[in-house]
Amino acid sequence: MMFRLSPTCIARYIFRQVFIALVAVTGGLAALIWLTQSLHFVELVVNHGLSFFVFLELTGLLIPSFVAVILPITCFVVTQFSYQRLAGDRELTVMRSAGLSPFALSRPALASGIIATAACYALNLWLVPLSLQSFREFQFEIRNRVAAFLLQEGVFTQISDDLTVYIRARDPSGALEGIMVDDARQANDHSTIFAERGRLVEGPNGPQVLLEHGSRQEIDHKTGRLNLLTFAANTLDLSQASKGDNERLHDMSEVPLYQLLHPAAYVGVARDIPKWRAEGHKRLTSPLTCISYTFIALYSVLTGIFRRHGGILRPAAAVGAVVGLLALGLALGNLAARNNAMIPLLYVHAIVPSLVCIWLLYGPRMPALRLGRRGPAPA
Repeated sequence: MMFRLSPTCIARYIFRQVFIALVAVTGGLAALIWLTQSLHFVELVVNHGLSFFVFLELTGLLIPSFVAVILPITCFVVTQFSYQRLAGDRELTVMRSAGLSPFALSRPALASGIIATAACYALNLWLVPLSLQSFREFQFEIRNRVAAFLLQEGVFTQISDDLTVYIRARDPSGALEGIMVDDARQANDHSTIFAERGRLVEGPNGPQVLLEHGSRQEIDHKTGRLNLLTFAANTLDLSQASKGDNERLHDMSEVPLYQLLHPAAYVGVARDIPKWRAEGHKRLTSPLTCISYTFIALYSVLTGIFRRHGGILRPAAAVGAVVGLLALGLALGNLAARNNAMIPLLYVHAIVPSLVCIWLLYGPRMPALRLGRRGPAPA
């Protein structure tokens, strides 16, 4: 009994292999990048007492940005590998002999590329800005509100550029002994504080140090005299360690697309306006490279003469083309950030490779696919 698979079943078979591999490879690479980048924050857990769950929450907010960057690359890698394996197992040869056209063979990979493109748009336009904004707000809160964890025994701890704290001893309950503080947060009121003891308390805006039995020394800039003030109790606010108030400036990677395309009302420095516009158009064009890189892989595998033992030239040329496009994209992004007149080149870079590959794969001038017959063709 002979079984004949329909083109729909074949398409589902290829799509299942490509899509599952795309999810697995993208997830694996994102986890690997997360592991390498999270090492920068391990010190907060090891040396400063930050909980492991806070560490996972903080670094996990970076994962969407990793996925958005690597998804176009994994589209190319997975398509190239999956179809190359089908060709090596002679499955593509059988499918071609059954009458499947290059378009029918490429539809499963194109479907995966379209899904990846939609996912990239969702990441670039919504999830990545939201996650990066949450990451920087969380990081800002840790730096301000958990500044007390930075205090170490026998170390001059620089809480910020204008606040340095030294403690001789500290116990787990929060009691401190032998405290010295160099406070330069006020430009005209640079002071040095000494205290015999103190303890960490929670204030309305974050951690505070309640100092006991100490003195405050500062120089009067008008008279040049040293003023000395002794106190029985005084409070040092660590939550205001950073310059200015508790507000922070937003980076262009965490703002919505509308603000990037209309930056004049949101950017304080005029020279940053071209950078914001270029970033907005990069968010619109970078997902389209998923389709372009998928087409490059398809053209590499579905064209040319069939070789029994495979070949390295066409896959190597495809890899070189993708690497060249990645480098060109970085260069065009820098040029567009300096001169917005270059922004149309971002769209050319994202769309033209797809159009060229479509013409080469499905155009009327494309040579017929050959199966590598030996000897003259039959009459």
